[in-house]
Amino acid sequence: MEAAVRPSRRRYPDAPREDVVQELHGRRIPDPYRRLEDAADPRTVRWSAGQDALYQADRDTWPDLDRWTAEVAALTATDRVLTPKVRGGRTFWPRQRPDQEHPVLLVADGAAGERVLLDPAALDPTGRTVLDAWEPSVDGGLLAYQISRDGTEDSLLWVLDVATGSVVDGPIDRVRRSSIGWLPDGAMFYYVRHLGGRSGEERYHRRVCLHRVGADPDTDVVVFGEGRDKTRFYSVAVTADGRWLAVTATTGTGRGTDVHLADLSAAPPERPRLRPVQEGTRDRTRLHVAPGTGPYDTVWLRTDHGAPRGRVVACRPADLDRGADAWREVVAERPDAVLTDLAVLTGPELPHPIGLVAWVRHATAEVTVHDLTDGRQVGVVPLPGAGSIGAFSVRPGGGHEAWFAYTDFATPPYVLHYDRRSGQVAPWTPDGHAPGPGADGVASRQVAFLSRDGTTVRMFVISPTGRPDAPRPTLLTGYGGFATSMSPRYTPQVLAWVRAGGVFAWPCLRGGGEEGEQWHRAGSREHKQNTFDDFAAAADHLVAAGWTRPDRLAIMGGSNGGLLVGAALTQHPDKYAAAVCMSPLLDMVRYELSGMGPSWVPEYGSASDPAQLRVLLGYSPYHRVTPGTPYPAVLFTVSDGDTRTDPLHARKMCAALQHASSGGPVLLRLERGVGHGVRATSRAVALHAECLAFLAGHVGLKP
Repeated sequence: MEAAVRPSRRRYPDAPREDVVQELHGRRIPDPYRRLEDAADPRTVRWSAGQDALYQADRDTWPDLDRWTAEVAALTATDRVLTPKVRGGRTFWPRQRPDQEHPVLLVADGAAGERVLLDPAALDPTGRTVLDAWEPSVDGGLLAYQISRDGTEDSLLWVLDVATGSVVDGPIDRVRRSSIGWLPDGAMFYYVRHLGGRSGEERYHRRVCLHRVGADPDTDVVVFGEGRDKTRFYSVAVTADGRWLAVTATTGTGRGTDVHLADLSAAPPERPRLRPVQEGTRDRTRLHVAPGTGPYDTVWLRTDHGAPRGRVVACRPADLDRGADAWREVVAERPDAVLTDLAVLTGPELPHPIGLVAWVRHATAEVTVHDLTDGRQVGVVPLPGAGSIGAFSVRPGGGHEAWFAYTDFATPPYVLHYDRRSGQVAPWTPDGHAPGPGADGVASRQVAFLSRDGTTVRMFVISPTGRPDAPRPTLLTGYGGFATSMSPRYTPQVLAWVRAGGVFAWPCLRGGGEEGEQWHRAGSREHKQNTFDDFAAAADHLVAAGWTRPDRLAIMGGSNGGLLVGAALTQHPDKYAAAVCMSPLLDMVRYELSGMGPSWVPEYGSASDPAQLRVLLGYSPYHRVTPGTPYPAVLFTVSDGDTRTDPLHARKMCAALQHASSGGPVLLRLERGVGHGVRATSRAVALHAECLAFLAGHVGLKP
C-alpha cells in the first residue's frame, strides 16, 4: 500500500491495511488494522520502527522541548515524604529526595534513628525496577515487599528481616500488588496469588493463600477463591491480635463487594471458616474490626448499601451473617458529600472508639470526627486548603493517632499527623524537615456548567490570574471512569503549563466518583456517552466563558482518559487543536481480548452481548475514524511493558488516523522498559515534557 500523503506533505510508514471484517450478532465490523495487534509480526515490527523514526524526527523540530523539560523537572524535584506505617516500636515510610529516581523505604528504630531499608536503585541501577507494595509484620520485625521490572506490574514477593536487612524468604511469583495479612507471630501471612499457566489468562484465576515464611510457595494452602469467576480480585486483612480474617472480593473492577469474615480462634489458620457478611450485591462495603474485638463486641462497616454516597454502620460479629438487618447506622449519609474512608481509633487513651471519616465534597476533601458509640460528630480535622487526602494510616494494635497525606494543585504531597487526645493536626516530619513551599503564579477555582442533557457538571480551572481575562492556550483533561474522583493534586505538568501563561481545566465527569455511586453509574456501560458529552460541554464552556478559543484548546488523557480523548477527537474533531492520547483503550469491540480487559466488563459492558455491543460500537474511537476528516494533531504515547492497556489500541488507531486524516500530524511515541504505572522520575519528566511541547506547539504556548 502506498503511504498516505497529507496536505502538509507528511509521509507516514506503510501500514498493513487489510480487508478484515468481524461478524458479531449479525453486524459486519471492519477491522482493517487487525494485523497490528500482533507486536511480533514482522510487518508490525517494521511499521513500529518507522513510527519511532517519524516521532524522533518530528520531536527534533520542537524548539522549546529543552525548556519544557527543565520546567517539568524543576517542579518535580520536591522532597516527598509519604504516609508512614507504625508497627511495634518501628516506623516505616517511603521518601523520595529530588535527586532520586524512585522512593526509598526508610525505617526508624526508636532512638536509633532512620536508615534505608529498601532502595530500588540499589536493586537495579537502571531504574527499571519498581517497589510495588510493602507491608511490615505486626511487631515490625519482618517486611513483605513486592517488586516488578520493566513496567509489567508482575511482582515477585520477598520477605526481609528488618533488623539485619537480610532476605529471609522469596521470591514468590504470580502476585500483583497483593494485600498482606500477617498473623501476629510473623510466622505466616495471607496473600493473593494467581494460578498462572493458562495462556492468555496468566493474571487471572486468583486465590487467597496462606504462606509460612521460609516454605516453598507451591505448598501454600489455598483458603479462598476456588470455583469463582476468573476475574475476581481479592484483598485480605487480619486484625493485629490475630482474631479476625477479612476477605473482600469484587468481580473485575465492579463496585459490588463480597465480604467474608473468619474467627481465627475457632479454627486453624489453614482452614478458616469464612462466612459471608455481604454477597451478590452491587453495594460497596468495607469492614473495620478493631483488635480485641470478641463475637459480641462491635465492628464497623463503611458501605453504600441503602446510601449511594456512603454511610457507617455498626454490628456485632456474631450477627454479621444476618446481613443489613443487623446493622445499626452510626454515621449517616450526607446529601452534599461522598464518604471515601474510615479510620477507627481505639485504645486506653480514649474513653470511646473514635472514627475519622473522610469525605469528598464536590471533589475536595473534608474529615469529620465521630464518637462511634452513637455516631455523634465531635469535631473536624482542619485541612490546609481545598485539596485531597490519601488513605488513613493507624496503628493496627489500636491507638489515638492517625497519619494521612495532603495535596492540592499548588502544594506537593506531605503527611499530616492527627492526635485525638489533643485534637491537633500538624505536618509529620520524622527528621524535622518542613514541607516545601507550594508553587506560586497559579490560581484555581471551581466552575459549573450544563452538559448536553442539562446535568450540572463541576470543573476546576487553574490559571495565572483566576479569571478568564483573555483567550489563553488551554489544556483540558479528564477521566470519568471507575468511580475515580478528579480531586485537586500537585501535578508538575499542570503547573508548568499554567506558569507559562496557559489554562488547565479539570472537569469532574460522570463515570467518576465525585458525586457518589449514582454519578459513577451515570457514566458507565450503557450510559458511557454521558462522559463524552460532559467533556464536550466542558470544552464549550471554556470557549463561551472566554478562557480560550478552539484553535488554542488542547486535550490530554491517559488509560480510561485515553479512551475519553479518543472519543472526543472522533466525535468533535473541530473543537480541538491538538490531542495527547496516553496508554488508551480505543478498539472497544475487542478490548476484552487483551491486557486486563476482561476485568473491565463491569465498567464498559461486553461485546458478547448484542445490546452492549451496540453501545460499545457507538462510541468506539477506532471504529469512528472517517476518511477525509481534518482531525486535530494527535500524539499517542504507549509503553511496551503495559499489561493493562495493550499498545495495540494505539497502533491500530494511529494507523487509522494516518490513513484518514486531512488535518494535523499523527504521531506515536513508544517507550520501552516501562509500563502503565510508576516509572523512574527522569522518564516521567521526559514523557510529560514531550507531551507539553507537542501540545504547546499547536496552540501557541511558550514555556
